[in-house]
Amino acid sequence: MNDLSYKIIGLAMEIHRNLGPGLLESCYEECLYYELRKNNLYVEKQKALPLTYKEIYIECGYRLDLLIENQVIVEVKSVEVLNEIHLAQILTYLKISKLKLGLLINFNVLNLTKGIKRVSN
Repeated sequence: MNDLSYKIIGLAMEIHRNLGPGLLESCYEECLYYELRKNNLYVEKQKALPLTYKEIYIECGYRLDLLIENQVIVEVKSVEVLNEIHLAQILTYLKISKLKLGLLINFNVLNLTKGIKRVSN
C-alpha cells in the first residue's frame, strides 16, 4: 500500500504543479481520476458507501471521492485550511469501509506537501 499511496501523491503533485491552487474540488477530483486511470489503476469515483446502523441498512450513507485499487480512499479538498472535521470524516470512511489507508488531499495550498495527510485506521 505504501507504493500505491506514493504513486497517488505523485500524481496529485503533478496536477497541482500544472493547475495550482484555487479551483473547485470537483476539478481536482476529475483530474486525479483521469491521471489514476491513465496510470492503469482501478479507480471508482463518488463510490457509494453503505452504512448499517443497528437494524437499519442505508444504501448510500456516504460517497467516497475516490477509491483506488479497493485499498485507498482519497478525499479531495480545496479549502483554506484542513481542520479536525476533515480528518474525522476520512477516519469515519475508513472505519465504515474497514479499509486501512486514506489520503486527505487539499489542493488549495501553495505547496501541496503541506496539504496532504496520510490517515490510517
